[in-house]
Amino acid sequence: MNLISYLSISVSPPDTLSQVQAGIAEFAEKITNTPAEVLIEDMVGKAIGFGLKVLAAIIIYLLGAWIIRKIKAMLSSVFQKRNTDASIASFVQSITSISLTILLVIITVGALGVDTSSLAALLTGGGLAIGMALNGTVQNFAGGIMILVFRPFQSGDYIQFDQWEGTVTEVNIVSTKLTTVDNRAIIIPNGILANGTINNFSHNKIRRADWNIDLEYGTSAEKAKEVLMDLLKSEHRILTVADGAPADPFVGLNLLGNSSIQFTMRAWVSKEDYWPVKFLMNEKIYAELPEKGLHFPYQKLDVTIIKDSSAS
Repeated sequence: MNLISYLSISVSPPDTLSQVQAGIAEFAEKITNTPAEVLIEDMVGKAIGFGLKVLAAIIIYLLGAWIIRKIKAMLSSVFQKRNTDASIASFVQSITSISLTILLVIITVGALGVDTSSLAALLTGGGLAIGMALNGTVQNFAGGIMILVFRPFQSGDYIQFDQWEGTVTEVNIVSTKLTTVDNRAIIIPNGILANGTINNFSHNKIRRADWNIDLEYGTSAEKAKEVLMDLLKSEHRILTVADGAPADPFVGLNLLGNSSIQFTMRAWVSKEDYWPVKFLMNEKIYAELPEKGLHFPYQKLDVTIIKDSSAS
């Protein structure tokens, strides 16, 4: 057994003080009996081997650090092209940098000849425990990443999700904030938002507005269609095929109901004009149709009286 073997004494502590004393005595005896030339040669060889490992570890660390900087620069370029929120971009870059740095440290320590299996197991167990404790937060974080990547909506869009709808005012890494038309703030976790059905009213530049008008039986269908079409043509914000709309304004008889007939009006408008045009046309329909001889139906109840002649 040479000197280096004695320097590599087991990391587990001796059971008793006598074992320590015996080991020290044996170590001292070996030093005394080992020739100086052999001892020096052994120590120099081990030192050179350890030095080469240190040099390799330094090279690995410097190369890994350079690769991490390149990855961060690439992420920064991608986020800038996608106009990603600065705070979210910084957070993702930090998480990526920390994860890669931990991996680099493990590889560097392994290059020194140190057994990293215990360290890797410890990090894996700790990560699993943290992930289980923050299960909901991790899900929301993953949902935020999906929203950033696929961009189903962005700030300023008017969306509907479940029973909530409003204008998107903020998108962060774990939640999305909506402001409703009556100025309420709705905070929706990104986890359920990314896995649900989102109705984005602002995604396209134009929208189709529909009106259903009930008129009484006996109304001339041709006259009703003519009057309703004139109402659509009188509004300059209604688009036609010449303006880039998929279709021209349309009026048709849609339904024959129990006590009324129903006409449908359809027209394309820009998304900014949807609600103003919708409300204005409602007012025009209500005010102008009776003036044109087109009347709205009322609930009617027909009562038939049968006279019993035998009672007289």
